[in-house]
Amino acid sequence: MSNTQDILKDKISKTISVLKTDLNTVRAGRANAALLDQISVDYYGVSTPLKQLANISVPDPRTLLIAPFDPKCVSDIEKAINMSNIGINPSNDGKSIRLVIPQVTEERRKELTKVIKKMGEEAKVAARNLRRDGNDSLKKQEKAGELTEDDLKDELDSVQKLTDKAMKEIDEIVSQKEKELMEL
Repeated sequence: MSNTQDILKDKISKTISVLKTDLNTVRAGRANAALLDQISVDYYGVSTPLKQLANISVPDPRTLLIAPFDPKCVSDIEKAINMSNIGINPSNDGKSIRLVIPQVTEERRKELTKVIKKMGEEAKVAARNLRRDGNDSLKKQEKAGELTEDDLKDELDSVQKLTDKAMKEIDEIVSQKEKELMEL
């Protein structure tokens, strides 16, 4: 396996990892701590990820419980959640914060399905761009005399196979998320 293929494999796996992370932020009516991964709290003047300031648990399928390590920052966490536009109103009892995930309507499910498909398509575009970059790199190597014409053909075939595998994996991830969304 060539260096170009290794680089391509790494970049494609990062693309798929980003897709999975992005899909976790899609609120599907089921409590998931990953919903809060992108939230940062202004904690004593420093923007700090929420998961570093509190224990986040899922006491039941539709509730997230946020228990801050420092009870003084409950209002800061609540403010950060309100500003994050996740569409859930936090309720604060002075020591912890509860987020009750509302039931998803059929119309909202259809909207979320479109969002999920768009994220999948963006990941596919990124993978295709990586394929193009890999192919360009291989063609430059052939022009420089580092690869023979036959080696170039084999390498280009391998790059295409890696890309096809990535496309299939992206489709599976997207369809799994859609299925999860429709089961609620």
